[in-house]
Amino acid sequence: MSKIAIVIGAGPGLGAAVARRFAREGFQVGIVARKRETVEPIAQAVGGRAYAADATDAAQVAKLFAQIRDELGAPDVLIYNASAFRMGGILEVSPEEFEQCWKVGCHAAFLCAREVLPAMAERGAGTILLTGATAAIRGSARFSCLAVGKFGLRALGQSIAREFGERGVHVAHVIVDGQIDSPRARAWAPQRPDSSFLAPDAIADTYWHLHVQHPTAWTQELDLRPAVEKF
Repeated sequence: MSKIAIVIGAGPGLGAAVARRFAREGFQVGIVARKRETVEPIAQAVGGRAYAADATDAAQVAKLFAQIRDELGAPDVLIYNASAFRMGGILEVSPEEFEQCWKVGCHAAFLCAREVLPAMAERGAGTILLTGATAAIRGSARFSCLAVGKFGLRALGQSIAREFGERGVHVAHVIVDGQIDSPRARAWAPQRPDSSFLAPDAIADTYWHLHVQHPTAWTQELDLRPAVEKF
């Protein structure tokens, strides 16, 4: 029976690359976004299934994973890749915008993790991979909406790892330090050199290697950046 990987927050960049990587290894892949039409082409390309849900809504998340368990089975791997960003100073961002960014960046990952952890712990195996950012370790000016969610996601990953690691669940947080190559990123910076972007397929390879790490040598956190990135 094929193993099952679920990608929450998939677009044409990293989400699609991770879906391709796990599908290539024989996984059944479920790909989730707020709108089904966003992920349907990715699902068709990898032979996976597209799902639509607002990951910040507890009722929708519960319904989503009930459907996934019914159609595919209990997930072996959860990749949380969703994010929300509103650049602006503290006095410019509305309370509603701030709350929404935190919900997407952190709270939704909590909801999704709760849905997969019981079965993972029962079988004594499972992987949860969280896509972080530089903002997870540095709150820059005008980036509070991103930083608060990413800080929270990092803390959530550490807490789950410490609680469920001995029960066979590998939780890893990946700090993506730089701009991931995507059609949107290219549109924003058409003259930017290729070497300054993180290649989605290269990141996806790292996600796969995290999943197959031996439990005597697990990584809980790592950072990835282009060779030319200053840090």
